[in-house]
Amino acid sequence: MGEIGFDMIAALAAVSFLAGFVDSIAGGGGLLTVPALLLAGLDPAQAIATNKVQGSVAAASATYTFGRKGLIEWKKAWGFTLVAFLSSIAGALCVRFLPRSALEVLIPLLLIAIALYFAFSRKVKDEDAHARMTTLAFGLTAPVAIGFYDGIFGPGAGSFYMLAFVTLLGYGVVRATAHTKLVNFASNFGSLLLYAATGTVVWSLGFVMAGASLLGAQLGSRVAMRLGSRIIRPLLVLVSSLMALRLLLDPANPWRQGLQRAVSMLF
Repeated sequence: MGEIGFDMIAALAAVSFLAGFVDSIAGGGGLLTVPALLLAGLDPAQAIATNKVQGSVAAASATYTFGRKGLIEWKKAWGFTLVAFLSSIAGALCVRFLPRSALEVLIPLLLIAIALYFAFSRKVKDEDAHARMTTLAFGLTAPVAIGFYDGIFGPGAGSFYMLAFVTLLGYGVVRATAHTKLVNFASNFGSLLLYAATGTVVWSLGFVMAGASLLGAQLGSRVAMRLGSRIIRPLLVLVSSLMALRLLLDPANPWRQGLQRAVSMLF
């Protein structure tokens, strides 16, 4: 593992355990692991690529646990999964051609909207509700768009999947979480394959973090099934808000740069 010491490896494992726990309930574990990898000395490309290892394992672990409890409709879900997988690969291939600045403007606003929706909507419950579109229409839209986005950029993909399952297919929050983990695994794994092909994944760190993340995801998915919307709803609001804040505080974010220019013109 190069110059990374045992203390840093242990710290990355601890962060990954917490990230796996959070990811299995509300997504957003990358908020913890990507900065930790950057602090460990990886460059941004390596950090994002290596994070996909633990993210894929955490999502697979949670999917297994939810699936064993019968919370995943496999006949419908496999179609969503394949679409998300292929869309994430397409997104990863298109990274160099799409303006990242446009995403950096739009994504924080969408995450804030998601946080407000889950905080105040009375439709977010443990029970299923009426679907607003057919399974086919959903499979040809939501997993395509979100999977593609996950391959290009990534932050908030789990929250976007969750919102889609709740609002478009009418799933209750536990069932929506279960299906979110499955399609999120697919889009994580698809983009991981592209990163692996370019040699940017630090596999030694990725495997250590993946093992810890797997354990965290096992615990988190069990907590989610036990407490339902009592834990999923507030954690989604918190994680979505923190992701939006994290993106807005980035010095390279157009919103922050625009605010700094406006302040400098005033003063």
